[in-house]
Amino acid sequence: MNFAQLLFPDFSLILCGYLVCRYTALNRSVWDQVEVLVYYFLFPVLLFHSIVRSTLDLHAASSLIGAGLVMGVSGIALSYALPWLPFLGRHIDARLHAGSAQVAFRFNSFIGLALAERLGGAEGLLMIAVLIGFCVPLFNVGAVWPMARHSQRHFGRELLRNPLIIATVSGLIANVLGLKVPGWAEPTLARIGAASLALGLLAAGAGLRFSSLGQGKVLATAILAVKHLLLPLIALGLAHAFGLTPLQTTILLAFSALPTASSAYVLAARMGYDGPYVAGLVTLSTVLGVASLTFALGVLR
Repeated sequence: MNFAQLLFPDFSLILCGYLVCRYTALNRSVWDQVEVLVYYFLFPVLLFHSIVRSTLDLHAASSLIGAGLVMGVSGIALSYALPWLPFLGRHIDARLHAGSAQVAFRFNSFIGLALAERLGGAEGLLMIAVLIGFCVPLFNVGAVWPMARHSQRHFGRELLRNPLIIATVSGLIANVLGLKVPGWAEPTLARIGAASLALGLLAAGAGLRFSSLGQGKVLATAILAVKHLLLPLIALGLAHAFGLTPLQTTILLAFSALPTASSAYVLAARMGYDGPYVAGLVTLSTVLGVASLTFALGVLR
């Protein structure tokens, strides 16, 4: 498989989003609204439809879910441990670390869904949708906890109102109950899903920022090393430990190597931390995603 060709469609859309936002009248204010549309409507519809349209064997998927959760906990633990590591901790600002620790384990769902569909078709899309559903609550807790003392919002309420969690839980309940989407609604939902992937990738590109990385270079290097090197290696070990199938292994490796969530900088800024610094990390992570996905899928697999 030519991984350059596999990754090119997604990252070319990200580049298009960056160029359109940077050099046309469709500036940041436009893309803020696009992100809201994708996050609260298009993307939840895609998740729900991906889970409902295929029969889900929770017993067969339990190994993949378990491996994904263990990988997530490992990423959170490694990220939290950075200030305590010998010879490294004294070069890390505690406040800067609290706001940017999330970058080491969160993931860009738009890229993940687009990639999984090409890697495994409908079955691959279902697998990563289930991974997203189980890992989003865990990663949200991991992201918010270090910054919680600065938050003015109710932590539990924010998790329960998350549209990704609502869509995933609804889809899982409908799947277990044997409910199906009516045939006449399938084309509409499929088009909404396609729109969410394209607009999500364009919005990720529009959010790229190449400034504010002059500070915290040691912290940035450590966080990105966890995200783009250690997590794929951990995922490979877990795939063997949990006895995953070849397709499950491929999806887990792709999941582990995804760029971080583009919304990480929004969360950091909203909770009183250095948003521009986190935005710079998100940008570097998106660029490094090409290398880490190639490493995970082309070398480790």
